Amino acid sequence: MTDVRGAQLDALVDRLSSGSDPIEFDGLRAAATEDGYALSTPEGDEHDTLSESELRAAAGDDDVAPYVTNWYYWEEVVGRRGRHRRAFLRHAEAANEHSVPERYAALEDGMHTEWGEVVVTATLGDDGERRYEIRHADDRDADPETLDRYDDPLDARELATYDDRGRYRPLKTAPSLVSGWVFEDLDGRDAVETLDVLYPASVANWNLEREGELDVTHWRETAERQTGIYDVVDELPREAVEWVSEACCVDSQCLKRREWQYEDGDDLAADGGAGAFPCREPCSLVVAAARKWTKLEEEGTHTYEFELTPSEKEQIEAIIDAVADGRVDEIREADVYEGANRYRTRYLRAKRFDDEGNLSGTPTHRDAE
Repeated sequence: MTDVRGAQLDALVDRLSSGSDPIEFDGLRAAATEDGYALSTPEGDEHDTLSESELRAAAGDDDVAPYVTNWYYWEEVVGRRGRHRRAFLRHAEAANEHSVPERYAALEDGMHTEWGEVVVTATLGDDGERRYEIRHADDRDADPETLDRYDDPLDARELATYDDRGRYRPLKTAPSLVSGWVFEDLDGRDAVETLDVLYPASVANWNLEREGELDVTHWRETAERQTGIYDVVDELPREAVEWVSEACCVDSQCLKRREWQYEDGDDLAADGGAGAFPCREPCSLVVAAARKWTKLEEEGTHTYEFELTPSEKEQIEAIIDAVADGRVDEIREADVYEGANRYRTRYLRAKRFDDEGNLSGTPTHRDAE
């Protein structure tokens, strides 16, 4: 018997001998009785009036041992103090959906959970210990030897700071997390801490939502509490808030699932995304952008007349779509059939812009004519 198994059986005996309530956990039932100890599992293993040595022997039986090591991992190793961490780790092996033997069989091969752009893989270690690996979903099938390998959750800070072009990522939940790395052989605490560095508060908010305790702050409340230079955002018209959420709070821009609305009882029509974890309030990036849009919405409209061919009109629309969807870098320089092609766009500028940069020679402000 390994030292770990011995420690697990010691913990089981100590727990039952302490006068605490009987153990009932994931199918394992054990109790101290007047005549010794009782032990049973869903597989039909039932023992009564066991001595301590008989209890230890029964708990080490091949059919019973997984239930004991499972109890020890969740109750003694993970514990119940970090309820959000515990809930996520249980979720990572579908603990509330499958029996212990089913989970142990699946954990041998690894159980995968997608979380934003990463994949968390839970595996079964020695004597029921769980181990976790975290990597980018794009590297799901990559050999770990080909990836940058880490084991300290704080190393995730650098990975989350810049995209694959070295640009700063102001929104950590943007779908622009760099790939090419792996966190190997983590315990449960370090696995969840790594996720919290990559996606701050995502595990806690996910679990609070599961428990029906997620505190959602809607747009109106968020806007009205702003001060200083952001005080103006409460003047943004409701229809413009729809455009804000359509622009910022969709899967292509943010991996959170928007749960905030215009205000309680007044839902926004814009799609809130399908992310695994919720967004409980407008983020600082949305508020900062809304400040600019509030100023822009104060402008009156003007009627402009431009000379464009039908193809040029469609090209302008294609350029706007490409920029809005972040596809500009995907358009090949040789593909002049694509409206947002760089050379084709430069041709349009050469043809339709005057020396002052005005489309069709039309100034933006009438007093500039």
